[in-house]
Parts: sequence; structure tokens; C-alpha cells
Amino acid sequence: MAQSALGVYPLTYEEATDRSYLESIIYPDMRRNYYWSDDFSPDFYIAQAKAGFIAVTDIYEGKELLLPEIQFSYALLDFANLHISRKVKSLLKKASPKLILTSNIAPIAQKIRHYHPHCWLTPRYETMLMQTHGLDPSFQVVGAYIEAEDGSMVAGEIGYAIGHTYTSLSGFSSRQKAYRNYGTAQLVLLGEYLAAKGFAFWNLGQSYMPYKFDLGAINHTRDAFLKRWYTHINKRSLLP
Repeated sequence: MAQSALGVYPLTYEEATDRSYLESIIYPDMRRNYYWSDDFSPDFYIAQAKAGFIAVTDIYEGKELLLPEIQFSYALLDFANLHISRKVKSLLKKASPKLILTSNIAPIAQKIRHYHPHCWLTPRYETMLMQTHGLDPSFQVVGAYIEAEDGSMVAGEIGYAIGHTYTSLSGFSSRQKAYRNYGTAQLVLLGEYLAAKGFAFWNLGQSYMPYKFDLGAINHTRDAFLKRWYTHINKRSLLP
């Protein structure tokens, strides 16, 4: 593929695992953020994630590609800044929803695709995530959700823990009026859980969505993010 075809550039496993290449070529180049690969192996996925990329998918000429993004800026939440609105406080007190964590991400992925029909979290991407299990002691895929009283899943997300960091990938929340604010409640409960476990910060990814800053996130430049990132990722995951 010509690298100009999508306005993105190729990324290999060797490049993603070469710290000197990343720091001399990729990280300083603020003209580029998206890269592409046809490598859907779990090893490549872990490598690009540990290098600070957050990958989505796209279709080019009928072929599904992985698009790792080294973002221009990142929304990071330090747990001391976690903000809980009055509406969410009232919901948590009244309904007492419980956060459930699981390594079985399939039901959550199915819900995400239901609520986001053109979702980048494709079945192939889901399979790749599941194949990362047990490959690296610092890396762990996480599913988190809350249920309604009838046992139905009403809000949830998929992400991954690397060392003492947690990164959100994608999520959903019910659009039914009865479950208004449950999506935010799930985020708050997850934030409290991560804080209690001793995580350093929560990587919420792209920094243009208001809900992230309503939750207490602060915008970090790529350089500032990477300095914090490498301080905390090379440790065993804090999750069981």
C-alpha cells in the first residue's frame, strides 16, 4: 500500500518494539499520528499498545487493517481528580449498581457493536484482544460493566491494563430513559476501582470528548504523556 493512500504510514513489530526508533523517528514527528498494519497477531497488538499507540480498524480496498494511533494529545485522569456529579452520586446511592470485571469480553463487544453499528471493534479485533491473554505479565485485557436489576447489561467498556496504567478502548450505555447516567456511573465505579487497586492513571485516549474532562481528565501533550507512560508500564499488572 502506498503510504499516502490513507494518509497513514506503515508500522512493523520491529519498529514498535525498538525504543530508539520510536524516540528518534515516530514520537518527535508531530505531523503524523496514524499508522497502519495488516498484522493482527496478539504480539504486535501488545507491542504497539506498550509503545503508547491506541489502535482502531478500518477497511481499505476490501481489507481490514489495524490503525495504531500515536496521538497528538491524551486525556489522562489522575484519580484524585475524579469528579462525581450530583446526578451520579444520587444514582449510586439510590440504585447501588455494582461494577463487574471480567476477562470474557465477548458479551460487551457484542453490545458495543449493537450500539455503534459502524464500530471499529470488529470480531477480528475482538479475537485478537482475547488472544493476548497470558502472553505478557504486564498486559491484561479488561471488560467492565454494570447490570440492571433484571440482570441485563446496561453500560460497559473494554480496555487494557499495562503495568500500573489503564487504557479505555470502547464502551456503550443503554439509551433507555430508565438507565440515564448509568454510563457515567460505570466510569465512576471503574475509576474508584482502579484507584483502590493502586493504578497510577487512567488513559482515556483522544482529548476532544467533553465527558472525559467532566470526569476530571486533563489534556497532556504527546511528549508529556510518554514521559508518564514509560514510568508506569513496565510493571506486573495490578489486576488479578
